[in-house]
Amino acid sequence: MRAMVLKDGNGIDHLHLETRDVPMAGSGEIVVRLKAASLNYRDLAMVNGLGRSNPSAPLVPLSDGAGEVVEVGAGVTRVRAGDLVCPQFFQNWFAGGPTLPGLLAVLGGPLDGCAQDYIKLSAEGVAKAPANYTAEEAATLPCAALTAWRALVVEGGIKPGDTVLAQGTGGVSIFALQFAKAAGARVIITSSSDEKLERAKSLGADATINYKKTPDWATEARKLTGGRGVDHVVEVGGADTLPQSFMAARIGGHIAVIGLLSGLVKDVNVAAIFSQNLKISGITVGSRAQFEDMVRAIEQSDIHPVIDKRYPLEEAPAAFMTMQGASHFGKIVLNIA
Repeated sequence: MRAMVLKDGNGIDHLHLETRDVPMAGSGEIVVRLKAASLNYRDLAMVNGLGRSNPSAPLVPLSDGAGEVVEVGAGVTRVRAGDLVCPQFFQNWFAGGPTLPGLLAVLGGPLDGCAQDYIKLSAEGVAKAPANYTAEEAATLPCAALTAWRALVVEGGIKPGDTVLAQGTGGVSIFALQFAKAAGARVIITSSSDEKLERAKSLGADATINYKKTPDWATEARKLTGGRGVDHVVEVGGADTLPQSFMAARIGGHIAVIGLLSGLVKDVNVAAIFSQNLKISGITVGSRAQFEDMVRAIEQSDIHPVIDKRYPLEEAPAAFMTMQGASHFGKIVLNIA
């Protein structure tokens, strides 16, 4: 089988396609024939060496994928051969709140991920894909979609009539737009590209802000809500955007802190947090139970991901270059089988 492996250093130029043996399922395990995988910003960060506990160890990147179960080990009853499944981002977080043991076993680093033809996993570490999805669509769900779902539904308790501000037009933000509209909410999208903002409008965005033309986008968001502020902020920007997210949110509003695109550390306006009674949630994807809840909602609402770019497995370095250039809208997918 083929595997795209990061070895002999960090960086996109250290990705190499190599041949490995097809794994065999042991007791409680399954083998999945991967059909597609998708890229997240975290995957690019791992390839570039950010957060790797053992930078010298070879790594198969990509946390997100989907494929067909082709072998089932002894004692496995959750899935069967032929099922289309999504390996879960956290292999040991099944239900309930986050715990340290549940957050340690992560695909795409430190565990080998989905940029390969076959993957062996615990049968507990997968969930069935939506019945109305192709493998390519299902491959976009485990990280980006579940992060948006947890931010708005699980932690945010979104309801009809709420207003959501989502930053940018990457995978998490576009899923947030789709989930928010399905919940009956109003959505404001920010971007530096008017073209991307027009595409967001075609998906149902109610208002848009070009943050290059309007640097004080928090004030503009307040104007768009009649001065009240938004109910939910999907905060993917990081340190540089967080202060404006505080100001864009209404009193008692919810900020889901997800990304680090603009940096990790900056002075925090503590007064803005307590004076506005803000609820701030740190979001690192979610549990298998939350994923299964999301799948039921996707099937009911017939939500489908926005896939912008497609590459074959052997062109994974080009896919990572596209991610690094930030020109995409929605998701970047690798077609494997």
